[in-house]
Amino acid sequence: MAYNIADLLEHAVDAVPDRPAVICGERHVTYAQLEDRANRLAHHLAAQGVGPGSHIGVYSRNSVEMIEAMFAAYKLRAIAINVNYRYVNAELEYLFTNADLVALVHERQYADRVAAVLPSTPKLKHVLVVDDGSGADCSGYGGVDYESALAAQSPDRDFGERSSDDLYILYTGGTTGYPKGVMWRHEDVWRALGGGIDFITGEYVPDEWTMSEQGKQGAMVRLPAAPLIHGAAQWAAFGAMFSGGTVVFVPQFDPHEIWTEVARHRVQVLTIVGDAMARPLIEAYHQGGYDASSLVAVSSHAALFSQSVKQEYLRTFPNLVLTDAIGSSESGFTGIGMVAKDADHSAGPRVNFGKDAILIDDDNHLVERAPGAVGRIARRGHVPLGYYKDPAKTETIFVEIDGKRYVVPGDYARYEGDGTVTLLGRGSQCVNTGGEKVFPEEVEGALKSHPDVFDALVIGVPDDRLGQRVAAIVQARPGGSLDLADVEAHVRTRIAGYKVPRSVWVVDEIGRLPSGKPDYPWAQRHAAANPPAEIQKA
Repeated sequence: MAYNIADLLEHAVDAVPDRPAVICGERHVTYAQLEDRANRLAHHLAAQGVGPGSHIGVYSRNSVEMIEAMFAAYKLRAIAINVNYRYVNAELEYLFTNADLVALVHERQYADRVAAVLPSTPKLKHVLVVDDGSGADCSGYGGVDYESALAAQSPDRDFGERSSDDLYILYTGGTTGYPKGVMWRHEDVWRALGGGIDFITGEYVPDEWTMSEQGKQGAMVRLPAAPLIHGAAQWAAFGAMFSGGTVVFVPQFDPHEIWTEVARHRVQVLTIVGDAMARPLIEAYHQGGYDASSLVAVSSHAALFSQSVKQEYLRTFPNLVLTDAIGSSESGFTGIGMVAKDADHSAGPRVNFGKDAILIDDDNHLVERAPGAVGRIARRGHVPLGYYKDPAKTETIFVEIDGKRYVVPGDYARYEGDGTVTLLGRGSQCVNTGGEKVFPEEVEGALKSHPDVFDALVIGVPDDRLGQRVAAIVQARPGGSLDLADVEAHVRTRIAGYKVPRSVWVVDEIGRLPSGKPDYPWAQRHAAANPPAEIQKA
């Protein structure tokens, strides 16, 4: 029995071959068609020497071809490597080299960047080009047309056995520096992120056929709004497909296009990444008058989903099931919370921990489960193997407690009196101001609860007296303006005075990663290069 991504997808193909698997724009691909094309691609790659353990870069916006390329890689026991389509040449050179790519599938519009980087990445021998209508020239480096490559190959599923130990690698978003490749066994990542353990009950799926067999009775239509270069979208898609569901994509995040697709395909579950997607989506919905009557659930994960925005969703969709999940590329699923109308989660997402999650202190000791106790989130059980080619960094995120191995990605949380935990944020972004720790996500939630604040990032900037002072970069609601004194007065009703931003920059648009996660390096650069709009005395 192999708990393997390719096997799990093939079981769905066998269970519901004629059901739509992936929809993107005008492309509709059934499970049988997806299988046919992924098999052809896998045979083409195998003919180029790609095999078990080979690394294949996938450099694309959301598309049917991106799913096909990942599926084909796993069929060969190879490893698909996510490539951020916003990277510039230096970042691409780093990733192609660090990930040891031997093959690359990319959209034609990125041909100039690929051509510039290839001379510095000699291991990368074979390039497939997906025609996106851009007309970019890829002849200089021998890029092979994707459709021609598939047409010349067999559609048969004639691959060898695979293993639960096959490797899955996800490169992080690089929120705090260059991205790192997080290595997982297929079984572990399926258990942690793909539905192999029920997120609500904690019960194990008993075998590799259960999800596909359940899918024969029917499955939901889901739309992951994040880019597939991000783990949240990959696993929203894979988890749905293991159960024979239909996955709808838009090529890049566009709130109006998403609502159009929700209505067009009767989407039932929408997955988003925090406020960066939730807020423009809800505003677009109010502007467009879209039909969202099919929608039964919205699930946010991987970034701050502030209380004010959650409540706006519940006012707009009173019968909606709204969930807030926490986790990371390194930890997998850690906890989930159901959002109730008028609940107070203003300090941060409040969730029920998964059964394998705990809090530990900075000395790696268990934190007592007492209301108000703060610690780092740690999770045992199905956890990653570590970072690709970085044993030193790997050692920093794993600890042993009572003879058991825990992954500790660096997020802090607080135990609450009702048994839940409140996520406070990444410790590496914590602001130490006059000896007090301030977690940016708590302050960002307070700022975004003001009706005129559309988005915000909170950072620490140098301060002669305090060491650091809390600073904020804020974006006004479209068409509006900000009264910073009013914003400050509002925030002081939500958080303690020492957490209130003392330096504020107002921008036209907040810098974020394609996944919707905060781009804190961008915020630091902006703050260093521009005078603030306001500075308050401590």
